[in-house]
This record gives sequence, structure tokens and C-alpha cells, in this order.
Amino acid sequence: MALERCDVEKIAHLARLGLNEADLPRTTDALNSILGLVDQMQAVDTTGIEPLAHPLEATQRLRADVVTESNHRDSYQAIAPATENGLYLVPKVIE
Repeated sequence: MALERCDVEKIAHLARLGLNEADLPRTTDALNSILGLVDQMQAVDTTGIEPLAHPLEATQRLRADVVTESNHRDSYQAIAPATENGLYLVPKVIE
């Protein structure tokens, strides 16, 4: 699948990216090369290969989950412009 100029313009608009005319060919080529790499990876036959979460068979030594600091929420929220029920209130940015 190859992206055309109009596809890149639409993607840039949806992502709120400001691409100028000089950047469009380079960006189109870069996105097409990324999609080409994805096509190559999808073409690999992985039948019989176990999925893995991490390539190394190492385990991590984890520390005990112990509280090391006291709760400072009230002092932090005392300087906030608006809080309610322990939560910070912020202006709505998405409608």
C-alpha cells in the first residue's frame, strides 16, 4: 500500500501537523518506506513461533512494595487553583 500526496495531506490535517509544500514529498517518501517495512514484517511466516513479551529470559529483582513517603496531597492541592474531592479541576479542552 502506497500513500499518495492527498493521503499525507489528510493525515497531516487529522494529526494537526503543519506541513508545507516542500516537506510533502519527503514526508510521503518517509511514510511509504515505513509502510514498506511493515509489509516486509507482515510477510514473515511466524507459524510455530511462540510469542514473547521480552527477548531475554532474565528476571528482575524487585524491591518490596513499601510506602516510603507520607501523603502530601493536601499540601500540594492547597496551592492549586481548583480542586474537588481530592482531584485537580482543569479547564475543558476537548468538546
